Amino acid sequence: MAASQPKSVQSAFPLITNRPYSNMQAHQIIKFDKHRAFAQDDAIAVEEPLEIQLVSGSGKDRKRSSLAITMRTPGADWELSMGFLFTEGIIPNRAAIIDWQYPNRLGKSAMNNVIEIHLDPALDIDLQRLERHFYTSSSCGVCGKTSIDMVTQHINFLLSSSSPKLNPDLFYSMPDQLRSKQAHFSQTGGIHGAGLFNHQGKCLLCFEDVGRHNAMDKLIGAALLQEELPLAEKIVLVSGRASFELVQKALMAGIPVMAAVGAPSSLAIELAKAHGMTLIGFLKAGSFNVYTGKQRFTPFLS
Repeated sequence: MAASQPKSVQSAFPLITNRPYSNMQAHQIIKFDKHRAFAQDDAIAVEEPLEIQLVSGSGKDRKRSSLAITMRTPGADWELSMGFLFTEGIIPNRAAIIDWQYPNRLGKSAMNNVIEIHLDPALDIDLQRLERHFYTSSSCGVCGKTSIDMVTQHINFLLSSSSPKLNPDLFYSMPDQLRSKQAHFSQTGGIHGAGLFNHQGKCLLCFEDVGRHNAMDKLIGAALLQEELPLAEKIVLVSGRASFELVQKALMAGIPVMAAVGAPSSLAIELAKAHGMTLIGFLKAGSFNVYTGKQRFTPFLS
């Protein structure tokens, strides 16, 4: 699976994400090392806002709405937007998007941080419901939602109760595989990763972002662009903790197994259990904890 758009849609959706951008910037710091202090350049992960705008309807009913502002690492904005719209339940599939662009009516600096998504005019969406004007930070995901009901979107795919069958051994190498594909983490130490693995434990795809939820949306957006949903036999690994929102996004994509190098929250565990997901936390080279979905490990349980 590639992170870019398939050739069949490149003519309809020009790959503007190939424009130059910077994921990192140099910042001079003072480094203290035992009894020495000296100046040096440090690589810093870039964080910039991205405003997602929707264009819906046609003719006199055509409307442009500002849906969300998310703090993200520049790059893969198309995948990020697609993943966000899908995991938030705004679009049902890839065909709901007919065009997208960085608006050229804006100045260059603003244009790079605004993406305009053109929806199929036949798509029935409730703009009043969408006009929440919420702000998404890089650390906490979608904030300001008034209730748990607003977070829990309609789950598109039902998970198999037992598939895929899992061998514990395949998980132990996953953190190192993910880290090896996180080029910007190795340079900045300040960026999250989300990796998609097959059920043999091989990393197929990885995205990075200062926001863990953005990294997940980029990954799911790439899969949606390739029309590979649901990801029914796949495993997703996130570099931080397993939050409710990350579990929800994985469920929206039909991912049956989610692992995290950190801890899951109580609400993440409840949501995973309710939908039959296998949720793993504290994954490292020699151990991990299974919080829900132990049935996929059945042959290895005494």
